[in-house]
Amino acid sequence: MTAYEHQAQYYETDQMGIIHHSNYIRWMESARIWWMQQAGIDYGKMEEAGIISPVVGVSCQYKSMVHFGDTVLVALKIEKYNGVKLSLSYRVTDKESGELRMTGNSEHCFMDRGGRLVSLKKEYPDYDEAFVRELRA
Repeated sequence: MTAYEHQAQYYETDQMGIIHHSNYIRWMESARIWWMQQAGIDYGKMEEAGIISPVVGVSCQYKSMVHFGDTVLVALKIEKYNGVKLSLSYRVTDKESGELRMTGNSEHCFMDRGGRLVSLKKEYPDYDEAFVRELRA
């Protein structure tokens, strides 16, 4: 699967003219939703079905700066998935040079709107199959 592409916007910069560190988390989120769509998992439809996927942990390791106008690629892969929890890793690279800009991880769980953990394996096998397929890819 190809990586999510993002062009750094002016409003994402800080006073030093580089992308503010908080925006990398947003890029990870955008890449996750984009990746799920590419894998046939429509997050909007998951929410309509009553499934939410909150972030339970996130980390970033900044390697080099991104500036306004740079285009980056956000590649991600499933590290762990068991039907209830999902762990993803991310690599942000400069599209032009290929230089590594950031690595990161996010952990998610699946819940119903009442806050009860949901097993996609048991309750939503179509979603489970799609995540398993991507884990094996």
